[in-house]
This record gives sequence, structure tokens and C-alpha cells, in this order.
Amino acid sequence: MGRVTERRKVIRIRDGVVSSRPDTLVTEEPLEIRLNGRPLAITMRTPGDDFALAAGFLVSEGVLANASELQNIVYCAGATRGDTSRPGEAESGGGSNTYNVVDVRTAPGVVVPDITLERNVYTTSSCGLCGKASLDAVRTTTRHPLADTPPLRLTPELLAALPDRLRAAQRVFDRTGGLHAAALFDEEGELLDVREDVGRHNAVDKLVGRALQNGRLPLSRTVLMVSGRASFELAQKAVMAGVPVLAAVSAPSSLAVDLATETGLTLVGFLRGSSMNVYAGEDRIALRAAAARG
Repeated sequence: MGRVTERRKVIRIRDGVVSSRPDTLVTEEPLEIRLNGRPLAITMRTPGDDFALAAGFLVSEGVLANASELQNIVYCAGATRGDTSRPGEAESGGGSNTYNVVDVRTAPGVVVPDITLERNVYTTSSCGLCGKASLDAVRTTTRHPLADTPPLRLTPELLAALPDRLRAAQRVFDRTGGLHAAALFDEEGELLDVREDVGRHNAVDKLVGRALQNGRLPLSRTVLMVSGRASFELAQKAVMAGVPVLAAVSAPSSLAVDLATETGLTLVGFLRGSSMNVYAGEDRIALRAAAARG
């Protein structure tokens, strides 16, 4: 199976001094996701938690909403061989297993919505679900509406502590400097899970997929913290998983703000130190208390 990091030779120049040395880089490999034996998507990812990534991707696509709808996930042998012959079985033959193809089998009776089975989605490590910027589609297809979530109230001080907690949990980033990270925190600010990946949307999918596999969807009393910007696809993934609060250290996109407003998602950007911008869903943040202290 592919490793999370690899070593490559690098020419290092420091203050005019040239030297040669090995450097640690994050691994990036393609992962093909199949749904019930049919090719669905290819994403560039950091190997590891591939089953969770595939499950989380299908949550964001509206295919899965709870653990009972997932029968199993298997690796397929060989990156270029045909589909699996029977549910739950890897491909047979002499091809070596690249661990870069997974097949997700839904439970009997699960109705697969009319998604992208005929268009072979290609998602890049910076793009996510490009071309699916439909606010109405996300609002109407999520099976975990944020309006149904229990009341959640967070203080600015709690939110301000999350970036440092996320950064402290980024073990592979310390070795490579080349990974995005996403983390789930509870309403007390305790770290529940953290995933790293070359793609920010993959890191979120891995979190959501692990939650689905463990029967923890919807994530109705959590905060999703991401290490980069808050794009539309990340807001979409939060809404589809029932996450009420999305916080980012960088800027949100206009469409992410629109989606947050439409669905009731609390969206926080530029979360750095004690400063932050709240773009939507401010009712979940104790702003009056903060203003009084100011």
C-alpha cells in the first residue's frame, strides 16, 4: 500500500551554500472510487483512510447518510482491470494490487440517487466537487438538516483555541509541510478526530467517512475546523454530514457564504489568534458576551 510520505533528493541552497540531501515529501496518488462495481470518481489523495475517504465522499454526494446503508468497502486488485464480479469480492487474476481502487457496496434496498454514475467525476486535490455549485440541491438533498440540530452555543474564546489544537495534531505536516488538515471538535473544544491529506476536501471526507462507519452521523454537536480556506465544497460536506459549525483559518468563498446562509450553517473565517470573521449563523456564537467584555 502507498505510504503517506516519500523521500526525494533535493538541492538545498542556504546563504549561497549548495548541498544535496534527501527531503521528505507527502505522497500523492490517484484513488478511483467505484459504487456497486461502477466507476464513479477519481481523486488525488494521500494514501491512508481510503475506505473512510470513499464513504465520506458518498455522504457529500447524498448516497449515504448512516452506517446501515453501507454494506462494505473493498480494494480492487489492479488499477486497470475490470469491475468486481460479485459484491464484496476483489478482482481475480494476476494483476498486482495497487490499493488505488476501492469499491463501495451499498446495503440491499438502498436506493442510489441519480448522481454522477455516467459522467466519471474527476476531482483534483484543490478542486473538490467542481461544477456542483447548486445551493438548492444541497439544501434539499441533505438528510441531516441543520434546522433539526439541537441548540449549540460556542464562545469566541473556544473557537480561538481551535487552530492551535489542530496544528498540534498535524503530525505528518511537521515532516513535510505539504498537507491540509481537518478536525472535528466537540462543543467543549475537545478534539474528536483529525485527518491530513494533500487535498483539503479529502481530509474532510476522511473525517466524515470515519464518523459514518462508527455510526456517529449526523455530527450535530461538533465544529469542523479546516487548515485552509472555506470553499463551497467544504461547506457542502459540512451540511451533508449535519455539522453545524465550519471554521477556517483563511477566507471563505462567496458561494460558501451563500450556502451557509441558505442552510443555517455557522461559518467562521480568518480564525487567527483572538480574531475571526463570522459570515453566517452568528446565533450559535455568544457575541453579546464577547461585546460586553470588550
